[in-house]
Amino acid sequence: MTADTHVVDEFLDWYFDRHPARAASLGSLNHDHTLGDFSAAAFETTERETDTWLARLTAAPAATLDEEVDRDLLISVLRGDQLLAAWPGWRRDPSEYTSIALYTLHAAFTYGLRPEPELVETVIARLAEIPSILAACRANLDPSLASPVIVQRGIDQARTGRAFLTRALPVSVQDERLRARLVEAAEPAAEAFDALVVFLESFLDRAHGDWRMGEKLYSGLLLEHELLGYGAGELHERGKAAYASLEAEIVSLAGTSDWRSVLTALQDDHPPTLEAMRQEYEDETERARQFLIEHGLVTLPDGEECRVVPSPMFHRPVVAVASYMQPPPLTSGRVGHFFVPYTPDGFTQEQITQRLRTNARFQLATISVHEAYPGHHWHLSWLAAQDRPVRQVFRTPYFSEGWALYAEKLLREHGYFTSVAQELGHVEARLFRAARMVVDTALHCGDMTVEQAQSHLVANTALTPGTAAGEVSRYCAWPTQAPSYLTGALEIERIRDDYTGGLREFHDTIAGSGALPLGLARRVVLGR
Repeated sequence: MTADTHVVDEFLDWYFDRHPARAASLGSLNHDHTLGDFSAAAFETTERETDTWLARLTAAPAATLDEEVDRDLLISVLRGDQLLAAWPGWRRDPSEYTSIALYTLHAAFTYGLRPEPELVETVIARLAEIPSILAACRANLDPSLASPVIVQRGIDQARTGRAFLTRALPVSVQDERLRARLVEAAEPAAEAFDALVVFLESFLDRAHGDWRMGEKLYSGLLLEHELLGYGAGELHERGKAAYASLEAEIVSLAGTSDWRSVLTALQDDHPPTLEAMRQEYEDETERARQFLIEHGLVTLPDGEECRVVPSPMFHRPVVAVASYMQPPPLTSGRVGHFFVPYTPDGFTQEQITQRLRTNARFQLATISVHEAYPGHHWHLSWLAAQDRPVRQVFRTPYFSEGWALYAEKLLREHGYFTSVAQELGHVEARLFRAARMVVDTALHCGDMTVEQAQSHLVANTALTPGTAAGEVSRYCAWPTQAPSYLTGALEIERIRDDYTGGLREFHDTIAGSGALPLGLARRVVLGR
């Protein structure tokens, strides 16, 4: 074991201790009894220690390529953290607190890594911390930094807290006595969520910060954290070029320049209910899995399973599209969850129909490939079977989302899509990701308003107005993530072009290397 390996291991120990909820969500049973310290002092201490760790890792030697990549991955993570210290989410965004509480408890029962009595005890311990965490949220938010757009998003999620904690969470417990204990323990946490909603509704009137990141920080993250080699301006232009190319392709497939009308008509053929949508996604997911086996495109890890389930209640107000929850990589589990985008409680029938139209039958194939096989589920279950812990913990969407979009094109190349309608769904999905590159960069560099971004997506993609609004809300809260899909897919295709081995070997190697910044992924696969 080299000095570099020691430093990496020590860093992981420090990181898990500072972020126990994150460690627990990855499967660490040593950290599943607490959500952590969310005081301003704790955040500030972590920022100072980040600087120290970056200096140590930058100076650490590496004896092998794998050690060098592990070290450089952590350096890119810490450089990103340093840049974001000037854009502190813990002072700007209520979901920095609410998501940790809700997601971690949801993951605890979804994974079920302990016997039920022990699991309930750990959840009760974490429930007891929620009032203090949400009190820290109220204390830490700065009205001069927090944007009303982001605060409203936080309010929408916080409103789901009571129902999730007192209704959805206890249903996961089989033993009636333990369930009663959980219900009792959940009430103070639910009251804390109620109080947070009241606070945020008042805070909303005082919040006057800007959600726009600005070109300098945006470009800094692309260069220092994502290791792309170019900044926001070039990313924007690449998005425009990709969009133009994909629009020409979709016009050819549709047989008309008015391809949006063709897609709008295809959206009329959609599942009749949310549950029917879930079932059709499940059927399509199984078809994709069998296609991989028949064509030998990847190696399936032992014990993998993808469960197709409704999205969690707390997820629905903030995520309007399908998503995926990986197997806990620090365990031997290989069961992942494909979340079908159910609507929040209280949606009208018209809003539900809009969601169903955005998940029309011609789109189900490409979405299932993206979320499941060989997209997120295959990638992350395969990665969980590898033995580079640092790469299981730290991932960039520029690889993970890029991989899932690459997977869609891969299966198209091998004949998975069986109709022109399905091909239209696939090409529109890529075109939509090109539009994201344009919109996200324009939003955060001050060249587009929220309303203009929503109108741009409705005019240039197949999104309904309601889904477009949800998308733009996410872009405002999560700068640089939206362009990751097509940017990453194109970079992975370039690496494949330079690879001299077989296709299955390429997929197993690059996906098993992690979800690395693309420059590091290239180094692993090509040795340079």
